[in-house]
Amino acid sequence: MNRRAFLGTMAAAPLAAQQKQNVLFISIDDLNDWIGCLGGHPDAKTPNLDRLAARGVLFTNSHCNAPLCNPSRASIMTGIRPSTSGVYDNGQPWRKSPVLANAVTVTQHFRNNGYSVFGGGKIYHTAYPDAASWDYYFPDQKKNKPDDVRPEKVPANGIDETGNFDWGPVSVSDDEMGDAKVVSWATGELKKSHSKPFFLACGIYRPHLPWYVPPKYFDMFPKGNLAMPRVKDDDLSDVPPIGVKWAKADGDHATVLKSGKYRDAVQAYLACIAYADSCVGKLLDALDASAHAKNTIIVLWSDHGWHLGEKLHWRKFSLWEEATHNVMMMAAPGMTKPGGRCSRSVSLIDVYPTLCDLAGIPVRSELEGVSLRPLLRDPKAAWDRPAICTYFRNNHSVRSERWRYIRYSDGGEELYDRNADPQEWTNLAAKAEYGVVKQELSRWLPTVNMAESVHGRGLNFEN
Repeated sequence: MNRRAFLGTMAAAPLAAQQKQNVLFISIDDLNDWIGCLGGHPDAKTPNLDRLAARGVLFTNSHCNAPLCNPSRASIMTGIRPSTSGVYDNGQPWRKSPVLANAVTVTQHFRNNGYSVFGGGKIYHTAYPDAASWDYYFPDQKKNKPDDVRPEKVPANGIDETGNFDWGPVSVSDDEMGDAKVVSWATGELKKSHSKPFFLACGIYRPHLPWYVPPKYFDMFPKGNLAMPRVKDDDLSDVPPIGVKWAKADGDHATVLKSGKYRDAVQAYLACIAYADSCVGKLLDALDASAHAKNTIIVLWSDHGWHLGEKLHWRKFSLWEEATHNVMMMAAPGMTKPGGRCSRSVSLIDVYPTLCDLAGIPVRSELEGVSLRPLLRDPKAAWDRPAICTYFRNNHSVRSERWRYIRYSDGGEELYDRNADPQEWTNLAAKAEYGVVKQELSRWLPTVNMAESVHGRGLNFEN
């Protein structure tokens, strides 16, 4: 099983062609690296994600800015890190952050530079949509995501203790699913003529919990033949207290093991990935058949990764590889070479400036990422920036091509040599011989760690 076992700006360069580039901005919720082109799970079936990766550049070492929905999505859309904004969890209305209250989101910036901007599905965290960011939104500016189909009986997996952590087939057609309705709307927009260049955002919800998709997707993954995650029973023995607390080994992991349904859960997650992949296929087919095929930049991203038992942990909510490693790929006509694979450490904070650069519009000075255009031209270009991920105030991971360094708010540390230890099983932080490595990585830790901004209605943790 092939398992893993700052502030900067760049002036926008003019495009070779005079025609303005459209943007197709595709988000997939809770998608980790279990897709074919990333090799995260040998049984994954993702032909459409793989074909998109093949037509542009796949960032194989891309990471989120926060390992949960709200802060991750607020940061990609504003270009501001969670440590700068003070938006750290899912219960914080991001526009109530003093730093983000008047932030110009990427779509607002494109609109200010002559674009029509419209979206559908989950782009922002469900509880905190942002009508100011769009000319139009499907299904509604206040309700960004259609209701999903649920089984007649829940929990469908027969495990009473897990609440939203549920899975099972739903006997409906693909078109009845919430994601299908969003994709249908988006494909309709791609078929239209537009008087201005457009920025079209399409948010696909699966594989977010609960894992309900039509039966055929479950049937694609016979349980008995599935490769299972590699799990080390004493994996938390060298992890600092905060990391152990976040892992909650006596929670989801213990429940799944007790139920005997580990394979069922893996099957359900793969099924939901396959469903999301089919949605991506419909978007690509619609774009390719449209008049916009040759002048549309595509960026596809997931908001973070997902654990399925690694480090005795499930869901996101950690600073380890499974939670921070996300999916990101870009294809830009005339600006990316087909089949590019880039192993440089990048993150979602870099998407906003990159899209500005590719579209030939100014890059705002407050953005904390940098344009990835040099890596789109040459995936092996020199790059010295690690990816920074933050989970709650003053807890950060620094991910370079070789190393992962974690420093918690109480000073606890983890260091993993991912060349030798792709599973992150052996914490090297206490070994004196790695002091220079830690010193080099720690210089990238955020120097601003804003106090947590206000919490809002219902906390809506939507885990």
